[in-house]
Amino acid sequence: MNDVNSGFPTAAGIWFGLGLGGFFDGIVLHQILQWHHMLTSAGYPPDSVHNLKVNTLWDGIFHASAYVFVGVGLLLLWLAAHRRHRWWSGKMLVGSMLMGFGIFNVVEGIVNHHLLGIHHVNETVPPNQWIYWDLGFLAWGAAMLMSGWLLLRAGKRETAHRSSEGIRGAA
Repeated sequence: MNDVNSGFPTAAGIWFGLGLGGFFDGIVLHQILQWHHMLTSAGYPPDSVHNLKVNTLWDGIFHASAYVFVGVGLLLLWLAAHRRHRWWSGKMLVGSMLMGFGIFNVVEGIVNHHLLGIHHVNETVPPNQWIYWDLGFLAWGAAMLMSGWLLLRAGKRETAHRSSEGIRGAA
């Protein structure tokens, strides 16, 4: 998924964003705020040592998948770096990372919060309020995805403009 005109490795940014989205969710929501763990609504509420051990294991598996996402992003970026260098707008990397972060939130929110119901964003509030937090999480993800896409497009235009100036200047 490289931009044909710029050679920018958009897929690398998306994979980085997926990993960063996973790390944000796991570190901030699972560990710091302790709003939920991977399986808190799937029969393992954090009310016993056994249930916390089960959730800690699955939180670790979740973090391991985030590491894999970042590793794939790093590999794709490394492979692109071995090609002939071209100037890329920083907006392209930030935009593609925001897209990945947003994709993570939308997919994780739909699958884990709504389809599987294995946990919800904020389980410290009454259960009848969980839906609002879950929908807010989806909206936040969709906003990041859309913002990232717009930023990526702006970066592509900026890169194309700068490249065309460089070509004219070299002629």
